[in-house]
Amino acid sequence: MSARPGKAALFEQFAADGITHMFGNPGTVEQGFLDLVDRSGMQYVLALHESVAVGMADGFARASQGPAVVQLHSGVGLGNGIGMLYQAKRGGSPLVTLVGEAGVRYSAMDAQMAADLVAMAEPVTKYATRVVDPSSVLRELRRAVKIAMTPPRGPVMVALPADVLDQVTTEPAVPTSVPSFRTAPAPKETARAAELLLEGSSPLILMGDGVAASGAQRELTAVAERLGAPVWGVNSSEVNFDATHPLYRGQLGHMFGDDSARVVQDADAVLIVGTYVFPEVFPRLASPFRKDARLVHIDADAYEIAKNFPVDLGLAADPRLTLEALAQELDRRGAVPAATGPAVRTGQRQPDTPMDHFARELAAQADTGRLAVFDEALTASGALLRHLPPRIPGTFFQTRGGSLGVGIPGALGVKLARPGLDVVGFTGDGGSMYTIQALWTAARHGIDAKFVICNNRRYRLLDHNIDQYRRELGIQPHAYPEAFDLTRPEIRFTELAASLGVPAVRVEKPEQAAGAVRRLLAHDGPFLVDLVTE
Repeated sequence: MSARPGKAALFEQFAADGITHMFGNPGTVEQGFLDLVDRSGMQYVLALHESVAVGMADGFARASQGPAVVQLHSGVGLGNGIGMLYQAKRGGSPLVTLVGEAGVRYSAMDAQMAADLVAMAEPVTKYATRVVDPSSVLRELRRAVKIAMTPPRGPVMVALPADVLDQVTTEPAVPTSVPSFRTAPAPKETARAAELLLEGSSPLILMGDGVAASGAQRELTAVAERLGAPVWGVNSSEVNFDATHPLYRGQLGHMFGDDSARVVQDADAVLIVGTYVFPEVFPRLASPFRKDARLVHIDADAYEIAKNFPVDLGLAADPRLTLEALAQELDRRGAVPAATGPAVRTGQRQPDTPMDHFARELAAQADTGRLAVFDEALTASGALLRHLPPRIPGTFFQTRGGSLGVGIPGALGVKLARPGLDVVGFTGDGGSMYTIQALWTAARHGIDAKFVICNNRRYRLLDHNIDQYRRELGIQPHAYPEAFDLTRPEIRFTELAASLGVPAVRVEKPEQAAGAVRRLLAHDGPFLVDLVTE
């Protein structure tokens, strides 16, 4: 391999790994390798804030099931992206985050923007490193990609000093070797799992995004049907189980442990797959399971198994292969799929909220076979899921990790990764303002994603949460804090979107929903709907 600067070899490595996009916000210390990006064949997707860049990469990685590259500017840019990197870590998104710095030679100077980038990134990444020698630039990149793509997947950070990239390297650019972790448990362990699960008379399944990561949706369905077990989503933000299946019961709450406890308290045989229990902000410290309940936990990530509560059997293995073997073992033991009947749905009256009107129209007018939804609607999500329940893997993505603002950039990333899909991102008025600059990126690059801002003029989720907080402490209801209010001044989203190059329409009445959906679907390019939900 001929000698060339590390900054040029960088793009050769991306090409060898089939990486086509870089999401970023440029800075002076990265100017050396960014000067080559236009000639590299890579598409640089410009964001006006680092959290937008990370959010787009998150959506891209989730939709493509491959690594996504993010470029951040030194310590200040990394700092701006920390919240979204935390979300990517919690959600298992394989992001390769490149952070520039002035140079190794300046390390002792404590100069402007100097920071320990590795120490900053470690809490929110799976792996963080700093390249200090030009002969290892590509080696470090391949290691980063491998670690990001190895279960449990997650974001990594590579600090790139400018003076290291300016030096020459003769390293060859070759595809990254990502080892296979498709492992199945020993037959006797599968038999033990079947035995434990069949001992109970009231089985239950708790599932999460590890199912989608391994492509185990069909196998999970087979096991659920043989056990006749209701299925609940826990750390679940993708299509892990068909939401219209009769055994699907919904999502557990992600805020208070008592919500989950009420669901699991009567189960005497529990299968946990692809998630840890439980991810609430205020979890129960004591186990919510019955003392005589048999617990079987399957996950590719051994750390998550029995992390918080003991289990009877933990299987650190690939969910798809393990569930496939478990279904076969259940068959051998005579557990045939039971007649499950129609899907359980609470309430018979058709809801009539503004969000219901809009979601109903979207379901009626869109080609749902090619429609993808990125859902950060939070308090309005229930209405969305009533009319567009997640069914097809790879077409539904929900916010995860607690970071606000991923709805718009996440939808952009999904559209870039899956251009054949019609992508609609739902977010709230408060959440959208964390990353509203992403609309400019949509307009600049002509990304044909659509956006719906569910506008209730406040941080409504905080209203709900403080209601429960007051009930638990016996505090009498009273006015909500002024800090939750977003009406003074009111945010004019249609004007804001127009100023960023995206046409928009405001929906204030139910009868306006049908026309707004028609405009959204027919428009060639990004389009926004300001949907007044209260």
